[in-house]
Amino acid sequence: MEAETLAVAQEMDFSLWALYARATLIVKLVMLMLIVASFWAWSIIIQKILMYRKARTEAEVFDRRFWSGDPLDELFDEIGPDPDGQSERVFAAGMMEWRRSHRNDGGLIAGATARIDRSMDVAIVKESEKLQSGLQVLATVGSTAPFIGLFGTVWGIMNAFIEIAEQQNTNLAVVAPGIAEALLATGLGLLAAIPAVIFYNKLSADADRIVANYEAFADEFATILSRQLDS
Repeated sequence: MEAETLAVAQEMDFSLWALYARATLIVKLVMLMLIVASFWAWSIIIQKILMYRKARTEAEVFDRRFWSGDPLDELFDEIGPDPDGQSERVFAAGMMEWRRSHRNDGGLIAGATARIDRSMDVAIVKESEKLQSGLQVLATVGSTAPFIGLFGTVWGIMNAFIEIAEQQNTNLAVVAPGIAEALLATGLGLLAAIPAVIFYNKLSADADRIVANYEAFADEFATILSRQLDS
């Protein structure tokens, strides 16, 4: 009897596709949901890695131009009021407010420094929102995917026990497929959650560092403009 049971178990297909095909409808839906969530998370991860790399490169290039000693008005005229780079947009926001604060006679309207600071702060907030958009999806996938997979596992095991009761048979050929199908859901949940959590923490830290650099640049730029106002 044991030899017959072992032979039947060896003939069964335990590939991932076979496990998915034999699963119940609910477990299949759970697996599909986790696969979609995993691809969605990886698309955001790749997009953010490329975005942050571009932002750091752009910031380095602009810093060299900003500190090259060229007049700031010439730099602003060159990049325009709506540049492509994030650092350039922070600079442009400050320069536009600087120019708006001049009266026709060349004097400055009162409160120019505060308005310039607020303009750059608003620009930094906008860039921060762009950098952090999508990270909430990673956090959601990382926190919910294991539980969704566990739900699929519980449902699959429940159906496996129902099948055992109906067949009045507890041999390996009856028990193993149902358990394997159920555990696949948990595996997919972990497969989706682990990278999402790891990269959420990394990308959040990277975004915070980039925004901190923008804030530091805005403070330095405001100091330069304040010095010109005092002179």
